[in-house]
This record gives sequence, C-alpha cells and structure tokens, in this order.
Amino acid sequence: MDHKYLILFGMMFLCGSAQAQLRITVTGGKAAPQPIAVVPFREGAGVGFDVSKVVQGDLNRSGLFKTLPRSEMLAKPSLPAEVHYQNWRVLGMNDLVIGSEEVINGKVSVQFYLLDVFSGQQLLAFRMPPISPSELRYVGHRIADLIYKKLTGVNGYFDTQIAYVEASGLGEDRTFKLVVADSDGEFPHTVASSAHPLVSPAWSPDRKKLAFTGFEDGRWAIFIETLATGRLRKVISLPGVDTGAAWSPNGGQLAVTLAPKGISNIYIIDLKTGHRRQLTHDSSIDTGASWSPNGESIVFTSDRDGSPQIFEIPVDGSAPPERLTFQGQKNMNPEFSPDGKNLALVQEDNGKYCIGVMNLETGVIKLLTAGPVDTGPSFAPNGEILIYERDRSDASGTNLGIVSTDGVVHETIKGPPGKDLQDPAWSPYIG
Repeated sequence: MDHKYLILFGMMFLCGSAQAQLRITVTGGKAAPQPIAVVPFREGAGVGFDVSKVVQGDLNRSGLFKTLPRSEMLAKPSLPAEVHYQNWRVLGMNDLVIGSEEVINGKVSVQFYLLDVFSGQQLLAFRMPPISPSELRYVGHRIADLIYKKLTGVNGYFDTQIAYVEASGLGEDRTFKLVVADSDGEFPHTVASSAHPLVSPAWSPDRKKLAFTGFEDGRWAIFIETLATGRLRKVISLPGVDTGAAWSPNGGQLAVTLAPKGISNIYIIDLKTGHRRQLTHDSSIDTGASWSPNGESIVFTSDRDGSPQIFEIPVDGSAPPERLTFQGQKNMNPEFSPDGKNLALVQEDNGKYCIGVMNLETGVIKLLTAGPVDTGPSFAPNGEILIYERDRSDASGTNLGIVSTDGVVHETIKGPPGKDLQDPAWSPYIG
C-alpha cells in the first residue's frame, strides 16, 4: 500500500511478515480455464531437474489454463512423432506441451514443442540456449512465457520477480524485511531488514535496484539498494515525511513526497546530482507519485479538493495539476499501466477499499476486487495482471492478492500462519 499517504492521513494498516515460500491459490473466474497437458520432459542422464513442472505450475497459476494431472496421462511422448493425438482428444485437451532435457558439455539443453490437439499442428518449437543446471527454473519460466504469448497473444510475466515487505513479532520484537522472490514465490531472499518499518519498494526500470522508504535516526528516509552487490545508498532524509520513490522511465530521477516544512508535496530528485525540484505547491497533502511511461507527466494523490483524489501534472511543471478521478468518494494509490493507457488505483466508498483500473481515455473506473481493505496495486510488466495487498478475512493480518485487469482471474498469495505480507511491487522485464 502507499504508506506515505496512509500515514499522512492517519490511517493504520497491519504490517506483514514474509515467508520461506509463498502459497498461491487461484479462485473465481467467469471464463473456464483452457485445458492443456504439460507432459514431463524426458530427462537425460545427470539433469536432475523437472523443467516441465515449473511450466505446469506457471500456466496453472495464471488462471487461464488448467493443466492435466500427470496421473491421468495415457502416454508421455517427448517428440511430435510420438504423439497420438486421439489420446489427448479423449482427455479433452486443447493443447499439448512436450519436450526433453539433455546435458551437453556440463550444461543443459532444453527443447520443447507446443501442439494443437484438435488440428494436430505444431504451434511452437524451440530449443533453449544451453545453461547451467542451477538456472533451469528460469528456463521453465521462459518456456511458460512463450506458451502464454502464443496462446493468448499477450506477453507472459512468469520470468519476473516481486518485491514485498514482511514483518514479524509484536511490540519491541517486531522486525521488518524487504524481500525479493521469483514471480511464483520461489527463492525469496531478504535485501534489507530493520527494527523499524520498511515501506513502498519500487523497482528501477533496469530491474537492478530497489528504492524503498525506511526509518533512520528518528525520521523517514529514502534508500536505493543495488541488488547484485547489496550496496545501500541513502538518497534523502529530511525533517517531515520523506516517502515513496517513483522512478523516472530512464532511471535517472525519483519522484518523492517531502514535507520539510510540514506540508507534503511532490518533489523530483536527480540521482546524479542530488538536486531536488519541487513539483507541486499546495497546502494540501500531495503524495504517492507515479511516473508516466513516456516520462512526460506524474500522477499523485491529493486532498486539495476536500477528499483524496488523483491528479496529473506535467513533469516540467508547465501546467497546474489536473484532477482525473470523479467516480467514487475517494481515489488514491495511482500507478500507470506499462502502456500508459490505464491507471491502477484504490477506490474507497463507505469505508470499503477496492482495487480498480481507470481507462485514461474515458475516465471510467472498473473495480476489480470487493475489499474490504485492498490497497497498493502494482502492475505486472505485461499490464494484464495486478498484485496488491489485502486484509485477511479473519482480521489476523494481511496477505497479497493477484487479479487480472478484466477481473476474471483472482489469486491469493498467503504467508505462513501468523505472518503478514504487504507493499508488493512487480518487477519490470529484464532489460
């Protein structure tokens, strides 16, 4: 969630604690998932990793596909010539994925095929570049991305990462961690930890750094961590509230919320020179910036019209802020979609907080979740999926949710019992 905004308006939400591995459950959906069989890839001697299991898991979690259990397969071919299509038609499959893995000079080569069961035609065939055995999970994600793109026409999002905040313990023993994991929750690792809150992680456009807000020496501060080296840089720490970094598309600037004189406004910080420029000038609360993909404007939340709403302002400050949202009592936490055509946001009506998407051309907001407290949406890099923070139904804390922008696919990502997850951010594609 956008803690800058919630803190400034005196709202309180439970912080969360991370887990060794996320547990993902797909629920809901108006459209029936498409049946597909992912046959176990034939493993050559010495491989020792089931790439097809990763592919199967990714496609299942998307909510758009339902994979056939291996125990129900009548055969397990690895080449198109070995496929008897009638076997798969009897099982009601639309598509079939087969493949093989073999070790060549210490590296593993993976080949796969995507076949149309009804036509008997080959839709896709690819031999992945040989890689080390330790990277086979990522090959599985890339294969799933290729299949997803071929069958849906939309880029996949499996070979990406998520960042989120985890907190554990109570009172003085409460600790916070900033965690990065694969899109399926595997291989989580802590990149920062503190006895004080860590909030609002934001990925750099090249996916190499994370900006986040922490608490140091009695005040909020904005940090950037280089993930490959662990190098931590403090960007700014001033009296008042310093929160919520949003990267410019070229990675050279941050849009942040600063309140050096007790009045919060949006500022732009040049990361090379450290120069900061005030973009908004108002006595209201301006916070929660998001940079447009073309770099020309910034959206943010402001109560300048009496209630929190979303405004847009040119980055060069050449025009005053323009209000964008008029539907719903309150709208906040804006984030541009990767193509710049939509905004993800949180809409509040009668105490219920829901995730929505606004079409910037029409101004129409479509609500995707039912609340009661869903916050902090972040787009996957394909623009078709959102990750967000949600309260658990038993009021024991928070977990993460995933929803498609058409509202059809819903997933729940839960941590271990007694632990909460919050502030998710989806990474860009690898540059």
